Amino acid sequence: MLDAGAAGTVCLHMNSADPPGRFLSCCSEILWILLDSSGREDAVAQLCSLDCVVSLKEAFSSVLALTSQGFDLQLRNYLLVFTTLIAENPNCPLIESLFAKQLLGYITLPELEISSAQKLTHSKEDLKMKKLLLNLLILLSRNVAAAQLFREELVMVSLLRFVAPPKKQPSLPQSAILSQQEELQLQALETLASIAPVMLQDYMGCQGNTHLLLLLDWCCDARDRRKLQMQRCIRVLRAVTSLGEQSVNQDLSDQGAIHQLLGIIIQLEDVCDEGDAVTIEMMSNIQLILSALCETDLHRKELFGSEGVEMVVHFLKKGSENFYHGLGHNKLLISTIDCVWSCIVGCCITENQFLWKDGAGLLLDLLRSSPRCMHGIILSILLDLFNNPDTRPLILDWRDADGRSAPSVLLQLWRDQEEELGVLRDENGGIADPEKPLLTRFQDKISNLSFSANAPSAAVLETMENLRGKIYLLLSRLGFQDLPGLSVEDHVTLGIVMRYLDFKVCEVWNEIRSELSLDDVKPVTSDEKALHSISMTLMGKAQSVKEEQIRILEEQKQQEIKEEIRIYAEMKSHRTQEDLAAKSWENYVARTSNYNILKEEKARRKKHLKSKLKPKEAPGDRPPKNFITHIMAMKTTGEPGPSGVEVSLARTVI
Repeated sequence: MLDAGAAGTVCLHMNSADPPGRFLSCCSEILWILLDSSGREDAVAQLCSLDCVVSLKEAFSSVLALTSQGFDLQLRNYLLVFTTLIAENPNCPLIESLFAKQLLGYITLPELEISSAQKLTHSKEDLKMKKLLLNLLILLSRNVAAAQLFREELVMVSLLRFVAPPKKQPSLPQSAILSQQEELQLQALETLASIAPVMLQDYMGCQGNTHLLLLLDWCCDARDRRKLQMQRCIRVLRAVTSLGEQSVNQDLSDQGAIHQLLGIIIQLEDVCDEGDAVTIEMMSNIQLILSALCETDLHRKELFGSEGVEMVVHFLKKGSENFYHGLGHNKLLISTIDCVWSCIVGCCITENQFLWKDGAGLLLDLLRSSPRCMHGIILSILLDLFNNPDTRPLILDWRDADGRSAPSVLLQLWRDQEEELGVLRDENGGIADPEKPLLTRFQDKISNLSFSANAPSAAVLETMENLRGKIYLLLSRLGFQDLPGLSVEDHVTLGIVMRYLDFKVCEVWNEIRSELSLDDVKPVTSDEKALHSISMTLMGKAQSVKEEQIRILEEQKQQEIKEEIRIYAEMKSHRTQEDLAAKSWENYVARTSNYNILKEEKARRKKHLKSKLKPKEAPGDRPPKNFITHIMAMKTTGEPGPSGVEVSLARTVI
């Protein structure tokens, strides 16, 4: 049927004269079946002609003129569904046929201003019609010509009227009406998220930011009931702030949006659990909004302040354990990192508060545990934080759970990166080929290709796609000397990192030389000598680094030998002590269990003691001793004669 153009034929003849609505109903059922089949794309393509759209427009108008019975209302909604499906085609002439203008009237005009035959009520079918019309706006917004039509029909005003919070709580009989209003409010917010970026000037002219911030306040009064409204409202704010339009962002900042959003995200975090995907999405979007607001304005970063720093630190402490759990945890972590970069880095006040709360350490913890896709942005943030003089000592003092220092972690990342890139290294991680100290597998494959003059070479492209350049810059900011916590393997890698820039410059020159050769261009003698000198310089530097690595490994080997000898000596001494203790114990057991052995031991000890005693000397046998007497002190007492003098004497044996 579709090959014969059935969809277009049925649509063109659906307005033939017949008893009211019966033939139109049959045609609608046929179109529904065709659109619901596997050939839906072909059916939509047939309905996108101008004649078919005009026929749909006439059918829609005729159905609206009928009495508002349930069957007629359902048929009207069927026609709107067909219109929505063909509106997905960018070539559909809905605007040219003025059908879109007619449909917009049912959105932009209040129900009281519509004729009685077309008046919309609060029935379920009319609610479906309103939702279909709002959804149609999203599809029409993809057409550039629709913006002018939206402006003429005051679509922005109507959407903001839909999203406005109710002024008072309705009475109990009106609870059903309230439910419908909330459904329309959700659909209008979804529509506004697509249309507001397209009609930004109209959005600002209608004070869209004010309406949305008031709606957020209204949602915060009862989060559980109005969580979906808050979710859609935050989506709209993210859509308009992501454009980077300063007038929009400044207006939000002037109305206190930064403080308000920080309060909301803290409240959401208090009630959020790991399985609450809606709340996680809202927190992620709020962080992205804050990033867009603060990224280019120092004053807004100051407004972010300690409250914002506390929020960011709280989310960083969660780590990356749930990164692959789904439900938006990965987006929340990425938005948190982006919030650090946009809202904290670049402002001394927030940077100092962030560092004081161990923010740099949290970033290093995240670098240690996060997936590969996160490493680039974390390293970039750390590089920017080094503009603060307090960062370096904090980085050097940091240790991970295994006791590894920051330089050691960075060097391990370097080795992992080179392994992934296929850089040629020996078994100890040293330079294997001095002619290619940094060459990756990708560069080696395309080494025989020539690039155009305005295209970057492989050596330059390589720096954009891996982390080695950022690691080099970080270690250069830390200083290559006296880095704490480095192993021998780290020292071997550090020798390559120190010369990374020199190797890269020489690598680019070698590429130039290779491309000249591929293009059959022979340099002049002086240029040839210069290129040869550069190449030899590269080899010389690489060779010196390789020799230094060999020396480090040899020293480590000698140190290991000395350590092995020392440990062996300790083991030998310990074994000797054990043997002596065992022998002493055996002797003790023998003495206590055998009386003859005990007697022999006692006799041996007596003999030993007797041999040590010296015989007593008789007084006459003592040799005479001679002394020299010294007068140490003399004092007069005042009495006459010799008794008036007191003399202190001392003697020394000669």
